[in-house]
Amino acid sequence: MKSIEMATPQVLPKTINGVAVDDLSKTVDAIKATPAIAKFKFRIRNQWVDAGQNSSTADTFYGAGQERSRPKPFVLEADEPPVLLGKDTGANPVEHLLHALASCLTTSMVYHAAARGIQIEEVESSLEGDIDLHGFLDLDKKVRNGYQGIRVNFKIKADVPDGKLQEIGQMGPGHSTVFDSLTNGVPVSVTAERM
Repeated sequence: MKSIEMATPQVLPKTINGVAVDDLSKTVDAIKATPAIAKFKFRIRNQWVDAGQNSSTADTFYGAGQERSRPKPFVLEADEPPVLLGKDTGANPVEHLLHALASCLTTSMVYHAAARGIQIEEVESSLEGDIDLHGFLDLDKKVRNGYQGIRVNFKIKADVPDGKLQEIGQMGPGHSTVFDSLTNGVPVSVTAERM
């Protein structure tokens, strides 16, 4: 009689919203056990090209107790639109700031929802910010250089009651590092040296 081999079921890691929640729990536990591994330093190198055009490279960072390198550096291009005397070869710096805020809010929301077992099907956001060039151009000292206000609107598709949807929407601002940096400020030091 021929023996029948039983297929061993493959155990797949539990994922919610694309997040490996078991790995997320292990990361939290590792940080609780060794708090020093929670310290990260992110960095970029920027090179001016021409007029408003410049390019930043993100390739190395410090995290979980050691220096780390990406297999392929990320290059972020910035420029200004023609109305602001640029050549429009990339999003301008304040658009990059909106992107950083949008992506950090979304990632924070998705990760924290996953940790709570909340399945999200889709997330979209739109961001809009107001800037008055009187500040940047040094025409009015009472007008700030940066954004005077930013509005974020999320569209979230999840099988949850409306109250829970609002709770999910607040997970982003409640945990986002970029949101915290923008709304609470962060010390920035600037130095210059000869090339």
